[in-house]
Amino acid sequence: MDDTKHWVGTWATAPAPSVAGLGFDNHTLRMNPRISIGGDTLRIRVSNAYGCDNLVIGAASIGVRDQGPAIVPGSNRTLTFGGSGKAIVAAGAFIISDPITLDVPPLTDLSVSLHLPGEVSPAFQITGRYARQTNYISPPGDFTAAVNMPVGKIIDEWFFVSGVDVLASGETGGVVALGDSLTDANISTHDTFSRWPDQLARRLTGRPNGRRLGVMNQGLGGNRILHDLRGDSGLRRFDRDVLAQPGVTHAIVMLGTNDLRNRIARPEQETTAERMIAGLSQMALRAQTRGIKLIGATLTPFGNETFLPGAWNLEREQHRVAVNEWIRESSNLDGVVDFDKALRDPDCPTQMLPDYDCGDGLHPSDLGYCKMGDTIDLALLD
Repeated sequence: MDDTKHWVGTWATAPAPSVAGLGFDNHTLRMNPRISIGGDTLRIRVSNAYGCDNLVIGAASIGVRDQGPAIVPGSNRTLTFGGSGKAIVAAGAFIISDPITLDVPPLTDLSVSLHLPGEVSPAFQITGRYARQTNYISPPGDFTAAVNMPVGKIIDEWFFVSGVDVLASGETGGVVALGDSLTDANISTHDTFSRWPDQLARRLTGRPNGRRLGVMNQGLGGNRILHDLRGDSGLRRFDRDVLAQPGVTHAIVMLGTNDLRNRIARPEQETTAERMIAGLSQMALRAQTRGIKLIGATLTPFGNETFLPGAWNLEREQHRVAVNEWIRESSNLDGVVDFDKALRDPDCPTQMLPDYDCGDGLHPSDLGYCKMGDTIDLALLD
């Protein structure tokens, strides 16, 4: 490998226990990540973070997506792992594929196919995540080499594939977006790439000057700073989902809304601004120790939430305001993104502006998510 280059994540998704209730048995999964930065040498990461047994991969491939489950003819590449077309991913671990040559421009839609030759039941604790876009499961068989894969089931989850990396110049960096469903873009329109990290990637790609930066979305619906819920807490997953990401130079953290909402209503998990600030401070310290700049993002209002009725109250609002004030003023952080200011209704600051609200008072609309991406000062990332 050229020692003037290094690996940088161009796409990522946070591993979590799948809630889809699906199992596989001699099926091919074809998933369609949209990368941020391009390159001519790629590799993928496959995670078995939550599996209770080894994950057997019978074959894998990567190509440029055409339409639906089809790949652009001539673009499909067989993936190997340590020189073999087959691989075993140990329970709780992940593997990285060997590099392959495939020249792809920025914002390309890829197709990553995995053949799972054996039975993988829901009891396996499948590692997956909501995708907000269309992916595919084949009928039984290995279709990793198929240009147009037959479809047995349409899905909107990621399964096992957790990252795509490109070989990039030494000055190229990476931005990790660490957050909850507002970073994962819950309720956004499928296949529109409306997530704020998607908009950030479009802006970074479109600017004429400035540092080249990959964008890795580690949003995880329901995620909290302090307590596990549908996966590991922000503090617990920070090493894996931020510090260990290839080429990471910056992290934008938007976490805390679900700490406040306490959707499972455990009294011992009712939080305070002080505790949330302590957790965010630890993230900043851990990032900065590794030479990574940590940028804090303010928490958007949810005073009229209907997604979980009763989640908002005045005391929780006071803690949200206190956390936001700390983010804006703290010397612990390397920058601030004020999502709260960008989305809130100036006449009713406990709520989002209607145009930026998807309708549930908690999650932004497609327009709101893109507004979040537009709010980020790109100079923070140079």
